[in-house]
Amino acid sequence: MDEGFVHNSHDLPAVPPRPSDHTTDASALSALPSNPESAEPASDAPWVVCLCAEWCGTCRDYRPLLEQVARAHPQFRFAWVDIEDHADIADAFDVETFPTLLVAGADGTRFLGPLLPHAETLSRMLSALQPPKPSSLDVDLLLAVLNKKPAVFAV
Repeated sequence: MDEGFVHNSHDLPAVPPRPSDHTTDASALSALPSNPESAEPASDAPWVVCLCAEWCGTCRDYRPLLEQVARAHPQFRFAWVDIEDHADIADAFDVETFPTLLVAGADGTRFLGPLLPHAETLSRMLSALQPPKPSSLDVDLLLAVLNKKPAVFAV
């Protein structure tokens, strides 16, 4: 899958894989920070959105890892958007590689592109995000829907 790592995200930085990231089993989760007493993220916290498809086995395998990363990073809100079930808000992203992640908030977009489906890769990326760039109208529309109906897209 490394060969297919392409970054197509409005000049935002790509997060290349590290050789040690090639595991998707639960053992990788033990390396994540643990925040068992963390509160819910603030209503203005940035979103980490996984753009996925139910038919994609990689996406189905990634969902529990994304849930674990969400618990380790309470400063973000996490969402799971099926690009087919929610084509009205996801088509504009032209997702070709799964999973594709969007990290954005009211201050702009910090990342949009495919990311290796490993908990450690996502956790490391979230810990080292670049400053936000202005968001496109498509990102603003997606965030507006997430803010209006967060339970529909809960991880």
